[in-house]
Amino acid sequence: MTNSVEAYKDDRLDAVDRTLIAALQEDGRLGYAELGELVGLTAGGARRRVVRLQERGILQIVGVTDPLKLGYQSMAMLSIVVEGDVSEVADALGAIEGVIYVVVGAGSVDLLVEVIAEDQEALFDLISRRIRRVPGVIRTETFSYYSIHTHRFAWGTR
Repeated sequence: MTNSVEAYKDDRLDAVDRTLIAALQEDGRLGYAELGELVGLTAGGARRRVVRLQERGILQIVGVTDPLKLGYQSMAMLSIVVEGDVSEVADALGAIEGVIYVVVGAGSVDLLVEVIAEDQEALFDLISRRIRRVPGVIRTETFSYYSIHTHRFAWGTR
């Protein structure tokens, strides 16, 4: 018997999946009965679809916060140039408390890393004493945030 993830390796989405995702992007608190009504399924059918999307790694339902409004006074995006295995460095950086987002990219930098800290001193400590000391990190550039202007999560599906 295959597990549920193996059973749904095909990442194609149908119209029901797309509608459920779009609805949950707008309001992640929607109940299964509401979702089912929206797509013509029972509450149980909608729940099964949502669970399947979660198991496939397509959908994650979380509460999104603004760190600056939660008392964190410092946020920054770091561009990082790596020597060696980029994935290993990304894994090491992702394990550091205060690192909230790691993107492997292409271009003049290998990683984009978003960080939060309680204040400027903690931000300095995080970058200088923890991130820059990760083996493979050879150069960083810091872009501090004044505020978060756009934080969008409802971009739909294709």
